[in-house]
Amino acid sequence: MAVQKKINIKNKKARFEFEILDKYVAGIQLTGTEIKSIRLSQARITESFCEFNEGGELFIVNMYIQEYMFGHHFNHKPKSERRLLMHKRELRSLRKDVEAKGNTIVPLRLFINDKGFAKLEIALAKGKQTHDKREVLKDRDNKRDLARIKKSFNG
Repeated sequence: MAVQKKINIKNKKARFEFEILDKYVAGIQLTGTEIKSIRLSQARITESFCEFNEGGELFIVNMYIQEYMFGHHFNHKPKSERRLLMHKRELRSLRKDVEAKGNTIVPLRLFINDKGFAKLEIALAKGKQTHDKREVLKDRDNKRDLARIKKSFNG
């Protein structure tokens, strides 16, 4: 078997837009052409979010997986809902937290584990206010300036 590169697709916008409260790792129910596209790093999770259906199952909505180039008529829809696979007790606690406190579930990272399965790191998150976002930007600028000063001082 050929050595494949590590697939690690991140949602960088999620950490800026939301305050992360708790993290979980979930499997994804995929078709054959979907996993092949993910292995080629042809997926995007920036605009996606997770929600529960009436049956208590968790789905990821708006996740984009590009059509597989050799898929022909067996290809998948790029933006269909995909079921997330988790333990029942994790799903129950997540659903309780989302319904009670008005939190949301956002995907942070899509990766392939050691066994070759696609996994999604999701987070229970709370939306940030605009003043919180400004604070993050200010801190980031201060750190960058400090690093620049240290570099010129040492060099």
